[in-house]
Amino acid sequence: MSAPGQKDKFTPELRILVASLLSFAVIILWAKFFGPKPPVQPTPANRPAQTAPATPGPATPGAPPPLAVEGKPGTATFAPAPAASVAVKNDSQEHTIVVENSLYRVEISNRGAVVKSWQLKNYKDDAKPQRVLDVVHPDASQQTGGWPFSVVLDDEQLQNAANAGLFRLSSPASELEAPADVELTWSDGHLEVTKHFRFDHTYVIRVETFVKLNGKPITAGLGWLGGFGDLTVTNPAPVETVSTYYSEGGKITNFAHKKLEGLDKWGLGVWQGGKDFVGIEDRYFTAAFLPANSAAPGTLETRYWKSWRTVHANGQDTAEPVPQVAAATSTQPLALRVYVGPKDYDDLKKMNPPLHGLINFGWLEFIAEPLFHGLKWLHNYIPNWGWAIVVLTLVINMLLFPLRISSYKTTLKMQRVAPEVKAIQEKYKKYKFNDPRKQEMQKETMAVYSREGINPMGGCFQMFLQMPVWFGLNTALRYAIEMRHATWLWITDLSSKDPYYVLPVLMGASMYLVSKMTPMTATDPQQQAMMKIMPITMAGIFMISPISSGLAVYILTSSVVGIGQQWYLNRTHPVPAPAKIVRGKKP
Repeated sequence: MSAPGQKDKFTPELRILVASLLSFAVIILWAKFFGPKPPVQPTPANRPAQTAPATPGPATPGAPPPLAVEGKPGTATFAPAPAASVAVKNDSQEHTIVVENSLYRVEISNRGAVVKSWQLKNYKDDAKPQRVLDVVHPDASQQTGGWPFSVVLDDEQLQNAANAGLFRLSSPASELEAPADVELTWSDGHLEVTKHFRFDHTYVIRVETFVKLNGKPITAGLGWLGGFGDLTVTNPAPVETVSTYYSEGGKITNFAHKKLEGLDKWGLGVWQGGKDFVGIEDRYFTAAFLPANSAAPGTLETRYWKSWRTVHANGQDTAEPVPQVAAATSTQPLALRVYVGPKDYDDLKKMNPPLHGLINFGWLEFIAEPLFHGLKWLHNYIPNWGWAIVVLTLVINMLLFPLRISSYKTTLKMQRVAPEVKAIQEKYKKYKFNDPRKQEMQKETMAVYSREGINPMGGCFQMFLQMPVWFGLNTALRYAIEMRHATWLWITDLSSKDPYYVLPVLMGASMYLVSKMTPMTATDPQQQAMMKIMPITMAGIFMISPISSGLAVYILTSSVVGIGQQWYLNRTHPVPAPAKIVRGKKP
C-alpha cells in the first residue's frame, strides 16, 4: 500500500492491464509445455466457389477420396478414416435424365446428381431470336465448379467428391413426364449420398438428400450454385438484378452481390438458422428453398456467398461475381420443397409459407400494390395489358377530375391577381434574397391571396398528386412478371422502355399541348420558360432511363385526357379580367 497522502501509482486501469498480461503469459506457457497437442488439420482443398478448377476427370470406380500422406511435402497429416462395410455405388459413364411437364423442362446429370438445365416453358429470354428461358448458367457453373442442387458439406474434400461422383439412376429411361420420381445414389465406400427428386404438375419439386460418412449421417445442405436467372437482360447487367435472400420472422432480407462475402468467410460447420425460407432471385424469377410441409417455421439454415467467373466484355476479360446460396436443416435427412419459377404475386401468395413478399414494390408499395391489383382486375376483362393500362388511366383521371376543376379555378384566380403580384415583386426586386425587407414582399403577396380566397398550392395539388402515382405505377410495371414481354401496338415489352422512342415523343408533345392550354399562374419569365421546357425534359428522361413503356402509356393517355378536360374547362370557365392593381407605398 502507498503511504498516507501519497498518490497510488497503480491505477485501477493499470492493475487490470498487468493482471491481463500475466494471465495471458501463464496460458501461453501452460499450452506450450503442459497442454494437449491439437491434431493437425488437413490443408484445405481448392474451394470450388472461389476458384475455377479444371473439369474433373473420370473417377476410378469405388475409389475413396484421396487422403493426405504423412511426410509428403505440401500435404497435411491425419489418420485415415476407420473402415466401414459400405457398398460402393457408382456408374461407369456420365448421362442425363430429362423430366418435364407443361411448366418446365429439367435436365439432371448423374455426375453429382445436379441440374444442368431448368427451362421455364412459358417464358422467353431477351436473346435475338428469343429462346425458352433457362435459369441455369452453364458457363458460370463450369467456371465456379458448382451447379444447382449440388451438395454443400462442411468438408470440402468430401463435398468435391460427392459433386463429381457418377451417381446411379433409379430409372433406365432418359426422359420422364411428371408426375415422376427420380432417385440417384452414389458411394465411394466411405461417403454415401442419395438424392430423391419428386416432380408434379406445379413449379414446386420435393427433394430429399441423405448423406452418410462411414455409415453415420452428417450435416448436408443443398445449394443453388453457378448463378441464376435471365442472362440476356440488359440495362442493368444481369448480375445487378440477382440477389440471395432469406426470410426470418416474416421479414425478407436480401443480399445483392455487393453485400456478399467470399465462401472463406464461413467457418466449418457455420450455418445461420431460424429461417422460414431461403433462395436466390432476379427481377422476375426465383428459386426458393422451403421446409417440408410438416416442418415448423424457422427450421431452415442457410449460407450465402459469392464466387467469381470471367466474362468477356468491351474487348477484355473482366471478373464478375456469381451469387450462391445453400439451405440445410439441423436434422437429417434433408427434406426440402423447392420452388423454381416466376414471381407471380397470386401464385406466391398461395405458397406455404407465402412468398409474395419477394415482389418488391419499393417504398411506395401502398400506392403500387393497389394499382397493380386494379390493373390485374381490369385484365380479366381486357386481354391486352396495354389497353388495360389505358382504361386504368381513364378511371384514375375521371376520379381526379374534380381536383382538376378545383385546381383550374385556383389557377384562374391566381392569373387574375398576377399583375398585382408582379407589381409587388417589382417593388422589392432591388433587395437581396436574405434582406429582411423581402419578408414584407411575402406579407403583401399573401395579403392579396387572402383577400381573393386563394390557396397558392391549390393550383399545383392535382399535379403533385399524380407524381406518387407515376412512381408507384412504374415500380409495379417494372417488377410485375405479367408486364415482362407484354405487347401493345408496336411495344414488345411494357416493362422496359420504348426502343423506337415513339411513346416519349408523343408523351412530350401532348404534355406541352396541355401546358399551352392551361392558364399560366407564374409571372416570372424564367418560371414560365421552365414550365414550357418540362415536357421536353420528361421526354428525354424516358428516352435515356430504363423507365417502363407502360408508364409512358399511362402519361400519354393522361395527357390526351387532359387536353379534352382542359378544352372543356376553358370553354365553361373563361379567363376573368385582370384585377385592378393596388399601388402600395414604396418601402
